[in-house]
Amino acid sequence: MFVPDLICGAVDMTVIFTRLSGGFLKTLIIFFLTLILSLPLGLLVTFGRMSKIKILQYAVKFYISVMRGTPLMLQLLIVFFAPSYIFNAKIPLEYRFWAVIIGFALNYAAYFAEIYRSGIENVPKGQYEAAMLLGFSKSQTFIKIILPQVIKNVLPAITNEVITLVKDTSLAYVLAYTEMFKVAKEVSAAQSSIAPLMVAGLFYYVMNLLVAFVMGKAEKSMDYYTR
Repeated sequence: MFVPDLICGAVDMTVIFTRLSGGFLKTLIIFFLTLILSLPLGLLVTFGRMSKIKILQYAVKFYISVMRGTPLMLQLLIVFFAPSYIFNAKIPLEYRFWAVIIGFALNYAAYFAEIYRSGIENVPKGQYEAAMLLGFSKSQTFIKIILPQVIKNVLPAITNEVITLVKDTSLAYVLAYTEMFKVAKEVSAAQSSIAPLMVAGLFYYVMNLLVAFVMGKAEKSMDYYTR
């Protein structure tokens, strides 16, 4: 009897779902803003990584190395506290949210950049040569010929990163930002039950199922590049 009581005893599930739904909305905002910012930023980082300008190339390599080699939690803390420690600036309350978005976007842009680079380098050089013979400019070659193939090649890897992002949104709690995981912990402590944490886990699981479904459809839509 003790275990069921610990999980669900004297727990108002309506309160749990109501509280967590508000946190879930904030989790979705973190998720979508991170993707909107990091996907195109990752492409720019890729161009810098593949640049023939050595200084730029080495600087971008260092950035990618730092972002991939240090914990995301630490990066979030640095982004949040840096203005205070470096410039002695007073941190406004609303900056907490933007620190989360900036930290996530910078981190995931580094991962997406390496995925893009791998996809670009896997396109046969004959594609470039054929485009040149047909009179395409470099920009036309990239947009019309190379980019669609790159997207096809990198979609599985991007899907993995997007699924990881869904789970990583819970790290926003380190900046005391009230997303779903932080709300679940608060409700769990208030009600002395792990039910809120289990419901939060269900939210994350369902969201990842949706991500996998959408990305699977996107991969199938690109199948004509392999026919």
